[in-house]
Amino acid sequence: MENESASLSSIKSWAEADRPREKLLLKGKEALSDAELLAIILGSGSGSESAVDVAKNLLHSTQNSLLELAKRDVNALKKFKGIGDAKAVAIVAAM
Repeated sequence: MENESASLSSIKSWAEADRPREKLLLKGKEALSDAELLAIILGSGSGSESAVDVAKNLLHSTQNSLLELAKRDVNALKKFKGIGDAKAVAIVAAM
C-alpha cells in the first residue's frame, strides 16, 4: 500500500516499513510498486518532491509503461524536474 500522505514530505520521515529500500529488504521486490522501485534507482528526489514523487511523474509521462520509459534517452529524462545527468544515466543503465 502506498503512503499517499507521505509523498508530501521527505522519505526519511516516513514509517520505516513504508520506505522503498526498507520495504524491499523486509518484503521483497514484489511488494513494491514500479514507482517505488524507480525511486530506489533515483536515490533522492528534488527539493520539493520525494524520489517516489519524481518516479511517479516519470511513469505518468509514459502512461506507467516501463517499456516506454526504457525508450527515453538521457536528454529526454533530464527534462523532468529532479532529473539531472546522474539520475538520467542511472535510469538508462537500469532499463
